[in-house]
Amino acid sequence: MKFQMLGLDLALAVGTFAAPAFAASYNTLTGEKPLVVAHRGASGYLPEETLGSYELSMQMGADLIEPDLQLTRDGHLVAMHDSTLTRTTNVEDLFATRNGNYYVKDFTLAEIKSLTVQPTGALSRPDSTYPGFTPSMADPYKVPTFAEVLDLLSAYNDANGTRIGIYPESKAPHDAAKNALIVQTLKDKGFSDAEDRVILQTFSKESVADLADLIAGHDVSAEIAQLGAVRVQDGLFGVRGSDGFSSLSQIAAVATGVGVSASGITREFIAEAHALGLKVHAYTFRPLSQEEAIAMITPFLDWGLDGFFTDYTDFGRTAVDSHDLAPVPLPAGMPLLLAGLGGFAWLRRRKAAA
Repeated sequence: MKFQMLGLDLALAVGTFAAPAFAASYNTLTGEKPLVVAHRGASGYLPEETLGSYELSMQMGADLIEPDLQLTRDGHLVAMHDSTLTRTTNVEDLFATRNGNYYVKDFTLAEIKSLTVQPTGALSRPDSTYPGFTPSMADPYKVPTFAEVLDLLSAYNDANGTRIGIYPESKAPHDAAKNALIVQTLKDKGFSDAEDRVILQTFSKESVADLADLIAGHDVSAEIAQLGAVRVQDGLFGVRGSDGFSSLSQIAAVATGVGVSASGITREFIAEAHALGLKVHAYTFRPLSQEEAIAMITPFLDWGLDGFFTDYTDFGRTAVDSHDLAPVPLPAGMPLLLAGLGGFAWLRRRKAAA
């Protein structure tokens, strides 16, 4: 028989012995395991923001996948980080420039679907393959719509019994129509409950407020993160996004967390954010080995980081799963209760599937 206490599995042990005065927990805001966010999928290995890349990242143990969202000329949401198509696709081989460039907003969905996304990650292969991985879809490296990403996620979770979430970014600048379509698409695809693990993010503080209103109006349960860089202004910690600075207390009034550049994060910043009920997620870790990942990410986990974005889901997963839990005092009476039940043994945490 097992008991779920303090977020950890406890099992009755044979015999009776004195219970410890401390349990084990993470230093995160909730005490739960830090989240590994697949940054544009497994973008270090396969073409970013594609169904194949997202699928590999899920197999590697991502807690959430992250699509960046742009609007096409005919009003469709597509997964694309840049405002232009040049860095990641073969658009220059197929089309002439429009308005002097290759902006996503100047191309229709049908035109964008004719493109192929090319690998750009440090450990990617020129032929867009990864050892031992075969994508389940026919065209894994085309530009997907947001709806297609959600369909893939639903199908994967249903087939594997997982609860992988989604962390879509409404790209700055603020666009009310885009925000409305993001929230409506989530609702249409059944991503409206807390168990669906949706976190919306944007660098625009205007969009943060807009998204908060939209999810309330559409009865969609989602967290919201203000993106930007850590700043101190007038003695207050805050975040500078695409349209100015907001203090942590201002952010806490409309959002549930912040997503900030790892280079500016300190123990004090995380503590202040946690004191205001805000989660802290860091971007973007790009370690090129398991050893480098552990060395790079562990100090942030010690400080209580709630999650992080990485191009290498497998390395990020290793860093979290190898991290030692912090001791925290047990509630009064808990040791006696457990001892009275016959004692207990801490179970080793199960390593997430790679």
